[in-house]
Amino acid sequence: MIGIELDNAKTMEGLRELFASATHDASAAMCRWTNGIISVTLDEVRNAPLEAASEVLALGDELLTMVVIALQGELGGNLILLFDEVNGRRLAASLLGRSAPTEPEWTELEKSALMETGNILGCAYVNALSRLIDQELRPSAPYFIQDYGASVLQQAIMSQAALDDRLLICEIGFHRKGERLDWRVVFVPTPALQTAMAAALHAAS
Repeated sequence: MIGIELDNAKTMEGLRELFASATHDASAAMCRWTNGIISVTLDEVRNAPLEAASEVLALGDELLTMVVIALQGELGGNLILLFDEVNGRRLAASLLGRSAPTEPEWTELEKSALMETGNILGCAYVNALSRLIDQELRPSAPYFIQDYGASVLQQAIMSQAALDDRLLICEIGFHRKGERLDWRVVFVPTPALQTAMAAALHAAS
């Protein structure tokens, strides 16, 4: 059973090491993309009950700006980059070399800058997972949405509810020149991908 495998302390430690390595690569890529302004750290990898996911991630009723990358196929999942409106606009402005947003609404250029950020982060994690399970994972192109965080998370885990009652959550934090920012990445693998990851870690131990 997936829950039993992922509750194993050795497996969870292996997952933390995997995501720590992937986060190191993601941070290096983000530093290059933002000219050294933004870095990324691994906050936590945890195995949580499905019904508690929104509470665990502290996703309330506020409207969020998100970039979502979906891993396609049975060995799939979702990588979700979350911002509040103010921080999302600030990141887009800094990536475009502006001191502040210049339009009241998101422009296509700002959306594109944010989606490229999601693409850079996604590649680091997808590459690490592909190496671990020795299978090529197929990420979708990143897409931009504005919705309520709890609603988006619910959509991301809906396909898992019939297969497992627990959820592997990888949380990544952002920093601007050492200062913590209110931006997060949440990675939600499907049960099949969780099983493949646990099996690969068990075989390597």
